[in-house]
Amino acid sequence: MLVVVTGIPGTGKTTVASKAVERLAEEGVTYSIVTYGTVMFEIAQEKKLVSNRDEMRKLSPKVQKEIQKKAAEMIRKMAEKGNIILDTHCSIKTPKGFFPGLPEKVLKKLEPDVIVIVESLAEEINLRRQGDKSRDRDDEGIEGIRLHQDMNRNFAAAYCVLCGACVRVIQNPQGRVEQAAGEMAGVLR
Repeated sequence: MLVVVTGIPGTGKTTVASKAVERLAEEGVTYSIVTYGTVMFEIAQEKKLVSNRDEMRKLSPKVQKEIQKKAAEMIRKMAEKGNIILDTHCSIKTPKGFFPGLPEKVLKKLEPDVIVIVESLAEEINLRRQGDKSRDRDDEGIEGIRLHQDMNRNFAAAYCVLCGACVRVIQNPQGRVEQAAGEMAGVLR
């Protein structure tokens, strides 16, 4: 099974997915987590287009599309060998506007079974981002975060129409990651 897990930076999608995988492993169900951005970054780095991951969203849309397609092909091959959680973004905020994280050509290569959106309150996301000094993130503010999450839902709905996947929204409130991970594990079973 190929499950796409999305959420804007700071929602805790990676943490929720990791904890869900740990729970399932205890039941004998195995998933590998693959981060789309890491696969894309490795491709872009090979081509000497970026020096750090946060520069990816500043590449031209044409270059991003080429890298997305290559990454999708690589990830689909991985999914043919076992269960994959693809950790990625529905939309990427760029200087020109919101860019689809999974355009139609990419979706058709990936053929996901489920798209999971992890969300949190905008205020919680803002605080998490402020506390994360390991990344160079744009300051979207509370309203910008809300808009980005709304855009993600819109993009996810469109993606499901294009590829026939189900969509699930999982809330990850501050201090309740185990609850969110349990809900995600239920989707992955």
